[in-house]
Amino acid sequence: MRVVRLGQGVDATGEFAPEAIERTRAALADYVDIMVSAGVERVRMVATSATRDAANRDDFFAMTADLLGRVVEGACAEVITGDEEARLSFRGAVGELDPASGPFVVTDLGGGSTEVVVGDAQGVTAAHSADIGCVRLTERCLPSDPPTEAEITAAHDFARTRLAEAFATVPVEGARTWVGVAGTMTTLSAVGAGLTAYDPEVIHLSRISLGDLDAVCHRLIGMTRAERAALGPMHPGRVDVIGGGALVTMELARVLRDRTAITELVVSEHDILDGIALGLLD
Repeated sequence: MRVVRLGQGVDATGEFAPEAIERTRAALADYVDIMVSAGVERVRMVATSATRDAANRDDFFAMTADLLGRVVEGACAEVITGDEEARLSFRGAVGELDPASGPFVVTDLGGGSTEVVVGDAQGVTAAHSADIGCVRLTERCLPSDPPTEAEITAAHDFARTRLAEAFATVPVEGARTWVGVAGTMTTLSAVGAGLTAYDPEVIHLSRISLGDLDAVCHRLIGMTRAERAALGPMHPGRVDVIGGGALVTMELARVLRDRTAITELVVSEHDILDGIALGLLD
């Protein structure tokens, strides 16, 4: 897994930065070499929030078609809707959980969007993709290092407004278990557990109380980038946006604390990637 930050600057400029496309191209080229060597017969590359918003997305798709065509003739990245993104994330996230722990609310906090999904062992019952993520919030509201109190207040307001649309659509009141997926959630769990290095086996299906989660989020939001970079489990590609991710997480926790009896977050290493792979096996 590589963090390529494809969504860098999209919220501000409306298009992909050339260096973001190049980072993605370099990672994809490495993956294509592996797939060709392994004799891969089916491939699916999905593009999510940033690609839905970018004016120069044709440049991105041309690049993916050129590379993926080496694996399967005619293959290309595809833009998926926020609803499908949510359903794929849900499928990956709850696959190993006890069905009796449901209904589940799954949140997939990405760079440009956050998916809120409710469902049970039979599948998704409601889903919404909100235009709020760790990169989008950081670029829009948190320019200082560390953020000022005024910036943090504005970020909370912005996140609360964007997430209100999701919670107006997705009835979370009956949910019994909150599952968080993607890099912000796994990093918060690792920092909360005091890990000196990131360990996916420790993080997968780990649990953190909402009180401890708030404390970790407050701590990260108030840190400088240098202080975050010094944390053992912190991925270099997440240093400058984890504060924004923590802020979105706090808003998610606030709503779930108010509307449900949920008292903890379950963090899953399995997410949209697993949902995509499982879909290829259907």
